[in-house]
Amino acid sequence: MARQFFVGGNFKMNGTIKSIQEIIRNLNDAKLDPKTEVVIAPPALYLLTAREALRQGIEVAAQNVFDKPNGAFTGEISAEQLKDSGVTWTLTGHSERRVILAEGDEFIARKTKAALDGGLGVVLCVGETLEQREDNKTIEVVTRQLKAVAEQTKDWSKVVVAYEPVWAIGTGKVASSEQAQEVHAEIRKWLSSTISKEASENTRIIYGGSVSEKNCRDLAQQADIDGFLVGGASLKPAFVDIINAKA
Repeated sequence: MARQFFVGGNFKMNGTIKSIQEIIRNLNDAKLDPKTEVVIAPPALYLLTAREALRQGIEVAAQNVFDKPNGAFTGEISAEQLKDSGVTWTLTGHSERRVILAEGDEFIARKTKAALDGGLGVVLCVGETLEQREDNKTIEVVTRQLKAVAEQTKDWSKVVVAYEPVWAIGTGKVASSEQAQEVHAEIRKWLSSTISKEASENTRIIYGGSVSEKNCRDLAQQADIDGFLVGGASLKPAFVDIINAKA
């Protein structure tokens, strides 16, 4: 069975009530490819606004989740609270959190498990820095990040893996279609050998890193690229073109 194309929009720390309502209006009115699963991740303050305003068929993701169900954890949000609010997905492992907030592989793995146990789908972000790529350590880094999660959970049915080379995020630089496909194929191979053949065949592996309406169609043609995690472009009308990259 073919893997359903998946496009996520990570708004990061951008937007106001007015601008996010405008983005949602645009999505609600647009003709979107019905074969593509669409999820948007606004800042936490606007998750409920987004969920209430979005039409059926478009889901909402948190940008972060904590690894505990409740308690004295100031500023954090649990999987249970997200689910209670109609939020069905969360991101984990984004490089900005790995780098700026020093989140390690094991902590990200625990958060991923907590989200899955809480009934959420997870967009698990992995990727290498420019220095790591130039040292030919891309696969080593990415599989290390994945291995930490594999040690916490063997059920990957609700995991979408987002390969995001750190050097391509927000820089305007994009991994070539061939570079992205090469890493995606290695991730799929790793899933087969470490998790299961079924996980390898069914897990969607999406690409992130300066995806735009200009490069999305070429990337979407690659055998192991099952969609995109879109940053800055998800705030623009061109996001619709990216959603429809396979149409």
